Amino acid sequence: MNRSIYESPLSSRYASDKMQYIFSPDKKFSTWRRLWTALARAEMELGLPVTQEQVDELEAHLTDIDYDLAAQKERELRHDVMAHIHTYGAQCPKAMPIIHLGATSCYVGDNTDLIIMREGLALVRDKLVRVLSALARFADKYKSLPTLGFTHFQAAQLVTVGKRATLWMNELLQDLDEVEYRISSMKLLGCKGTTGTQASFLELFNGDHEKCKELDRRIAREMGFEGTVPVSGQTYSRKVDASILATLSGIAQSACKFATDVRLLCHLKEVEEPFEASQIGSSAMPYKRNPMRCERICSLARYVIADAANPAYTSATQWFERTLDDSANKRLSVPEAFLAVDAILNIYENVASGLVVHEKVIEKHILEELPFMASENIMMDAVKRGGDRQQLHERIRVHSQEAGRNVKDLGLTNNLIELLAADPMFGLSREELAAHMEPSRYIGRCPEQVTDFLNDCVRPVLEANRAALEGEATELKV
Repeated sequence: MNRSIYESPLSSRYASDKMQYIFSPDKKFSTWRRLWTALARAEMELGLPVTQEQVDELEAHLTDIDYDLAAQKERELRHDVMAHIHTYGAQCPKAMPIIHLGATSCYVGDNTDLIIMREGLALVRDKLVRVLSALARFADKYKSLPTLGFTHFQAAQLVTVGKRATLWMNELLQDLDEVEYRISSMKLLGCKGTTGTQASFLELFNGDHEKCKELDRRIAREMGFEGTVPVSGQTYSRKVDASILATLSGIAQSACKFATDVRLLCHLKEVEEPFEASQIGSSAMPYKRNPMRCERICSLARYVIADAANPAYTSATQWFERTLDDSANKRLSVPEAFLAVDAILNIYENVASGLVVHEKVIEKHILEELPFMASENIMMDAVKRGGDRQQLHERIRVHSQEAGRNVKDLGLTNNLIELLAADPMFGLSREELAAHMEPSRYIGRCPEQVTDFLNDCVRPVLEANRAALEGEATELKV
């Protein structure tokens, strides 16, 4: 590591080695060579003067790239594709005359970008599945544990800890659908030529249109794609990049929502992210347990959400069949979005797998608010005993205000139940009123909703992606 020059924190601190490899020079330039080999093989099979010996020579040097020579050639030629053609040709002298035959730079550049993005999406898909698996275990464990619901971050009707986790999972399932759609709908650019007309290949094949189409099909097959884009300029439509980063932005949004909820729960001391034995929460305050991992998720998520604007602007400002002002931008915006989302999901899985639930604190908070929530049921009970609903409503309003003042102004406990028990209008004893204070009476169908959601929506996904659940979780670097 050269500590005298800038290095992206996405590489040094956050993203996994697997995602970094997908966007590495080795992956990029070896894929260029695979594409040149596929082109040569297809051209040979379709009758052009390319020999098996030349194809074999290309295949023998797919990965042993002379980067020093490539850098030298790029300084001379000021063209990265031509630099690598000459570098490849130096290792493959017999094949040199036919490397890149009929193609333009975007044949290797754009096709490689599509291949790499599809592989990146596949890794993102697997990590989404792992996060879902961790949250599923959590949701099932705590599906019946009552907790305060919040609207406007004010205490509302009870939910359960597990039910809240299903809300996080439901958004991830939407993200997973988007990812799978992007993967399944991606097509290779193929061999479209300088302006997308395939004119050079039509010339090579002496006007045989069918062979031009078959060339596209064969290259797509070899590179693992079902087909190529039907029409293009020199490049594939940059709306593809914009759509993919919109999908990644969606994942960032979902993760940020989860992390924000956990941060708020950490403040309430109800739920905490994992905290290692030797971990330091604050350099100044040794007692602190700051939700640093969730804060990191939110931080990286903001980056991805903002970054998604880059390919959108690029897509909107492309000129006719090709302009190069997309290049420098997409070299930055696309890989960094993938690396940042990879980091987000690594942290997400880590946090979701180790969430700590403080049940006694949750119970304490419930009991502070439950008398207010139980008041409607108490009123209905009193009505059934002959009370006047309107009069009872007014008495509850008056008593609730008094209990609220005791809590907010005097720092006392909520004594609404005692106030109602002392009011003869209700005709209910302390014990009868206490029966309304069982939290499980106020969680509705939360446990059943969790069970149904896991069985109907989550477990089929986990079953269909069992391979993604194998192996150890990615270890966080920091």
